[in-house]
Amino acid sequence: MKFRFQRKYLSLPYILFFLFFVIAPVVLIVFYAFTNKTTGNFSFDNVVKFFSDSTNINVLLISLCYGLINTVLCLLIGYPIAYFLADRKINRSAVLVTLFIMPMWINFVIRTGATRDLLTWIGLSGGSYPELATLIGLVYNYLPFTILPLYSTMLKMDRNQIEAGMDLGANPFKNFFKVIIPMTMPGIVSGATMVFMPTLSSYVISDILSEYNVVLFGSYIDLYFNQSDWNFGSFMALIMLVLILISVFVTRKFAGDEDSGRRSIW
Repeated sequence: MKFRFQRKYLSLPYILFFLFFVIAPVVLIVFYAFTNKTTGNFSFDNVVKFFSDSTNINVLLISLCYGLINTVLCLLIGYPIAYFLADRKINRSAVLVTLFIMPMWINFVIRTGATRDLLTWIGLSGGSYPELATLIGLVYNYLPFTILPLYSTMLKMDRNQIEAGMDLGANPFKNFFKVIIPMTMPGIVSGATMVFMPTLSSYVISDILSEYNVVLFGSYIDLYFNQSDWNFGSFMALIMLVLILISVFVTRKFAGDEDSGRRSIW
């Protein structure tokens, strides 16, 4: 029987990659999360251990707070910057956009170390102001991930709709919330998603900038894995995975509702 090449065979490398580097790690995490560290038998010990210790819950809640604050700050700072960059009357070249992308070309740890040195020089060291130093580092590192999706979305905005809203008597405040915000909602959702969950799993920024005074959920997971407690660390990683899935579901649902509302308006 003669072998006939079909286009579907081109997907084989991607299927293998998905199986070995996505499905297999998740299966291992689930396996270790619900097995006993000593005997290796199926057990809910890690579930009881996590929810019976208030420290674990506090670290999770603190991480969620940092994630929300960082997301809000990145959106508040990144939105006007993206709007300015997307205005072709003001920014006629891609030079300014490149300036905001350039920090992402530098190694993550090097950027964080440089930020620590700068904050120490101006008197905002992690030893004295650990929360503030951590937030500054988080905003600095994740701000480009907010600007880029917003910028891409704003380039596609229909400027005629903005002018039409003004012509129909809407003041700038109402025009912004009724016309501009709905058109840029996909960028807002994408930017929020790209900032919120990585903030929860981040530990380099908090460890370096706060001088280990601020412990985020990612630091806790790293701590247990370094102590060879794969079972409890896997359960915490599983909680992180569940939070990611919930975040993706909520943001997509929210974006879908905004799209439906925008279609009904027009």
